[in-house]
Amino acid sequence: MEKFYLILVIVLFALAFSDLIVGVSNDAVNFLNSAIGSKAAPKWVIFLMASLGVLVGATFSNGMMEVARKGIFHPEMFYFSEIMVIFLAVMITDVILLDMFNTFGMPTSTTVSIVFELLGSAVAVSAVKIKSAGGSIVMELAQYINSGKALAIISGILVSVFIAFTVGALVMYLSRMVFTFRYRGPMKYAGAIFGGLAISAITYFMLIKGLHGSSFAEIELESGGTLSDWFAKNTFMIMVYSFFFWTIIMQLLNWIFKVKILKIVVLVGTFALAMAFAGNDLVNFIGVPLAGFSSFKAWITAGAQDPGSFGMAMLSGKVSTPAYMLLISGLIMVITLILSKKARTVTQTEINLARQNEGAERFGSSMAARFLVRASTNFNAKLARVVPTALTRTIQSRFEPHSYYNENDDDAPAFDKVRAAVNLVVASILIALGTSLKLPLSTTYVTFMVAMGTSLADRAWDRETAVYRISGVFSVIGGWFLTALIAFIVSALIALLIALSGNFMIFVFIAIAIFMVIRTQIFFKKREKSRADEEEEDINVADANEQIIEKSSKQVVKAIVSSNQVLTLGIESFLNEDRIGLRTAQEACETFSKKSKRNKEKVYSTISKITGGTLDTSHYYVQMIEHQREMAHAVHFMLDPMVKHVENNHKPFVQEQTTNFTNLLAKIDSFFNYTLHVVKEENFDELTSLIKERDAIIDMLKKMEKNQIKRIKNKLVNTRNSQLFFKMLSEIEQLLLHTVNLVKAQRDFILFTRQLK
Repeated sequence: MEKFYLILVIVLFALAFSDLIVGVSNDAVNFLNSAIGSKAAPKWVIFLMASLGVLVGATFSNGMMEVARKGIFHPEMFYFSEIMVIFLAVMITDVILLDMFNTFGMPTSTTVSIVFELLGSAVAVSAVKIKSAGGSIVMELAQYINSGKALAIISGILVSVFIAFTVGALVMYLSRMVFTFRYRGPMKYAGAIFGGLAISAITYFMLIKGLHGSSFAEIELESGGTLSDWFAKNTFMIMVYSFFFWTIIMQLLNWIFKVKILKIVVLVGTFALAMAFAGNDLVNFIGVPLAGFSSFKAWITAGAQDPGSFGMAMLSGKVSTPAYMLLISGLIMVITLILSKKARTVTQTEINLARQNEGAERFGSSMAARFLVRASTNFNAKLARVVPTALTRTIQSRFEPHSYYNENDDDAPAFDKVRAAVNLVVASILIALGTSLKLPLSTTYVTFMVAMGTSLADRAWDRETAVYRISGVFSVIGGWFLTALIAFIVSALIALLIALSGNFMIFVFIAIAIFMVIRTQIFFKKREKSRADEEEEDINVADANEQIIEKSSKQVVKAIVSSNQVLTLGIESFLNEDRIGLRTAQEACETFSKKSKRNKEKVYSTISKITGGTLDTSHYYVQMIEHQREMAHAVHFMLDPMVKHVENNHKPFVQEQTTNFTNLLAKIDSFFNYTLHVVKEENFDELTSLIKERDAIIDMLKKMEKNQIKRIKNKLVNTRNSQLFFKMLSEIEQLLLHTVNLVKAQRDFILFTRQLK
């Protein structure tokens, strides 16, 4: 029995290792997005500061470990075997859940997930225990669950959302009123003071508040007191000295070495927020395995009694976490932070929602977002009638947009360093305050809502983008609530099945977790490869004329290939009533549609990069994009009714119709192959021959249409058959017309691009 539970402890730590990796991939957004989004420093510098912060913060997390042991349930009410079931269910669920969110690039809360996983598994095991004893689950469950503490934690997490958004918006508004978007001027005389205040505030909450409960707090000094007591007694003097020290240092660095103060604040803020993250969130990853390890040691020390009768009252007391375990965890987090590609995916989501400029939006609009934007617009209009015009003009002048970078540059920051500094300082202070109060706040909630509050105050959400950004915020927040629901249900289900079915189910669920992680990793790699292929086609400012031509030609070739693929596979599968083939055609059609839509959404930024002072080049590029989009529409509108026809089990085409379409497909395939030859070889002199081939196919379509009319008159086909037949012919004709027009636009685009100097 000892070996079995030793294996379970090893499994817990293996799951903790995996959880650290997927957890950091999710939470890296919390402390990286501001520095990366503002381009405050090279990425290696940003990652270095974040890594140092994580290592230091890991040693400050000792006090938070109590949450995993006794924050959600009363451990004295459970036996050792039951506790291990609870902990295993939590860790298996956490690995699967966080990995899924990371794969789809959605930031979620590791704190929310661990709290509701503990709650779900504890409720399930408690219910089984109560029922087996013949008791009432409704009446006795409260004895097992620490409902007061659990409610306080959940309430604190929810309240932190509103506090973070409000404080972030207020501080950002005041900061922008002082520094404006032309911040380099005011920074010369007020920057050092701003930096001094910011870093002093971070020092207070990191060292003085954050130290309480950490592994260093009880270090004894020669005077007899502890390090925590000394900081508490000398708080005021530390803050005064800190303010003057940092103010003088930053002013000297600016005068002598021309170091930009905001860069220092952002990098220090990155360090502080990474430290706050590690101090607060490390419990989410290793708290449960450490609690399991402590339970195992207590059971062994007591003589390895019957695990089903050995009580866990020892978990109610204070248990210190070895410093080496905290440091090892910190090192794993640092390595993951540097190497994880999923971390970058999650970071991109938040930066996209917070960026200052408009562009392609990741999220669509929602009814709630539209209502809020409309209500805010009406409120602002009414407020403008009341506020004096002079005051309105003064405020507007402080928020007049300005950028020190070329907005069309792909490396331009998503927002400036003033906003980045506010994001980091406010978020790190709020998280450190929560840590000092032993509240496991969600670092994701706090940093995300601070970033959204500063975006709102900074007027990044104007009428062109607000509805999409707000919808994005709702989507992320909805994901958090979904996290809570899924975490509770899945962990409760796993714990219930293990408790009822025996220990064999433990290894079944471990195998499922491994399978899920491998599967999502494969999906992530496929999606990243697809994204990399798309980015290869994006036109950049630095591209030479031939590079622009090459990239645009790739877009054209892919549009032609995709159209032929969807049309050929779709019609062949339809004629054979092959549902699998139709689904494959639908997937290809959806991919083509998304790609053409993405290219169309990027037209504004692309034109800004390639105009070179001429209108003709841009005009033909727009024409190319429009024709690609119309080709995607044509194949979609052709394929969709065919799929519905087969799915609804309607009668297939008659033999004559099938023969007509089979012959047509051979002609169309030849046409598209010829089109590819013209585009790839740039043999635009052959356009006349291509047009003749297209016209021959259109004539064939007209004959097919006349034959269908004859069939209708002879009552050989019904209404549904005729509607679908005519729809297919119409969309094929549109596809052929837009294909030739695409080649013409490509020809003219190449001609005028090569004339640019």
